[in-house]
Amino acid sequence: MNDKMRRAIGSALLLGTIGAATLSLPAGVAAKDGDIIRRGDCSGAADWKLKLSPENGRIEVEFEVDQNINGRVWDITLKRNGNTFFTGTRTTQAPSGSFEVRRLTNNGAGSDFVVARAVARSNGQVCRGTATF
Repeated sequence: MNDKMRRAIGSALLLGTIGAATLSLPAGVAAKDGDIIRRGDCSGAADWKLKLSPENGRIEVEFEVDQNINGRVWDITLKRNGNTFFTGTRTTQAPSGSFEVRRLTNNGAGSDFVVARAVARSNGQVCRGTATF
């Protein structure tokens, strides 16, 4: 094997390693400006996304459920450190059959643990996401 071939193989292995490392990053890697994003599957055919962002000394919580079916009613609860700061209902809307809830909550000293939970009224499907800010 000549030097040119060795360099080509070495470069290919390095690129493959970098690509594999990039693909293996966890789904909850922090986004821009200190955002924390988590994603997951619900108990049925839906998925959720929970995003926590700094907002003028508070935490903006965005919780989205995508079911791909319009007109389904969901009951939502948002908690920070075990204390409920939002309860309400949302209905999935066209064009994507999803809903989103956005609320601000306090940013306490130390870490804040946020739980977002939605339950579909039609079939009891549960979507539950957690993140620490």
